[in-house]
Amino acid sequence: MSRLQTRFAELKQENRAALVTFITAGDPDYATSLEILKGLPAAGADVIELGMPFTDPMADGPAIQLANIRALGNGQNLVKTLEMVREFRKGEQNTPLVLMGYFNPIHHYGVDRFIADAKEAGVDGLIVVDLPPEHNADLCDPAQAAGIDFIRLTTPTTDDKRLPVVLDGSSGFVYYVSVAGVTGAGSATVEHVQEAVARLRRHTDLPLCIGFGIRTPEHAATIARLADGVVVGSALIDQIANASDKPQAVKGVLDLCSALAEGVRTAR
Repeated sequence: MSRLQTRFAELKQENRAALVTFITAGDPDYATSLEILKGLPAAGADVIELGMPFTDPMADGPAIQLANIRALGNGQNLVKTLEMVREFRKGEQNTPLVLMGYFNPIHHYGVDRFIADAKEAGVDGLIVVDLPPEHNADLCDPAQAAGIDFIRLTTPTTDDKRLPVVLDGSSGFVYYVSVAGVTGAGSATVEHVQEAVARLRRHTDLPLCIGFGIRTPEHAATIARLADGVVVGSALIDQIANASDKPQAVKGVLDLCSALAEGVRTAR
């Protein structure tokens, strides 16, 4: 089994949800970002999403947009992001790592080269926000052929006619965007999440992870009672943006991760 399959199978046996954490590679700089990345598993992250910085992250709100700007301003690129994964894998072989971002940098890098390098580095999955299933041949199919999961986003506006198309070829887990908007903007009601989970369960057996707008251990615990995973990104990024120095940024992210993990692990 893949790392993602293994991790979700383990958590199902433990009867708890996964804490899925998101940070942007190279934010605020390469060394600090790598230190945070390496510290996340011990702080309680079950799955890590690592953002590939891009100039036009259209699905992201201000917090992650600014993280992209900070990272790019410090010279982060896809080569360095893959190197960060390699460094992470030197000390951590069990925690699944998913690259999240947009197709433009991958296309520029070269799809075949990217898939080969990502596999070699230790990437387990991809979330490519702006590549719909109509373009599976461009990246999804060759990535999965290489053993890299391709994780789809579904949203409140993905109706029952569109949902099977979106889920076709999905693997790893399904990422449900709980609000119609950008990252960090508002949060969904419990009732909405319950309805969404029930609807998605009718269409797929893949683990369901819910994100966008989850910021506190209490909110994470509420979602963890309903879904297979809780995704937190902007709240962690804010710890970097608001830190007085780089050591404080590392501490802020990892302390919040630990608090979120406690909320998720005691939810059921």
